[in-house]
Amino acid sequence: MPVFRVEKNSNYTTMCNYHLRDQGLSLKGKGLLSMLLSLPDTWNYSVRGLSSLTPDGVAGVLTALKELERLGYLERNQQRESNGRMGRAEYVIYEMPRKKPCSESPCTEKPYRKCR
Repeated sequence: MPVFRVEKNSNYTTMCNYHLRDQGLSLKGKGLLSMLLSLPDTWNYSVRGLSSLTPDGVAGVLTALKELERLGYLERNQQRESNGRMGRAEYVIYEMPRKKPCSESPCTEKPYRKCR
């Protein structure tokens, strides 16, 4: 079997392989998570901004974000402005899922209980 080696001197990303080997994560989810992990910490995350980086568009990005959130790779927290209106969303991205996915969607029994 041939071996391919790529010289990595610049413009590459180092990330955990966990999500790439997660059989419960779709190719779209793996690709979006890899892209998210490759972006700088200072990048302004938004659905519209993410959709500008991919031909999947807003609907495709939303589908992948929901999958990542359901599987524990992403937490989205909606901020509120001082006047009570909805503000910016905060995205927290994990290389490995933070919680075990529930078999039910949504997990309604106890929000912080580990699902089996």
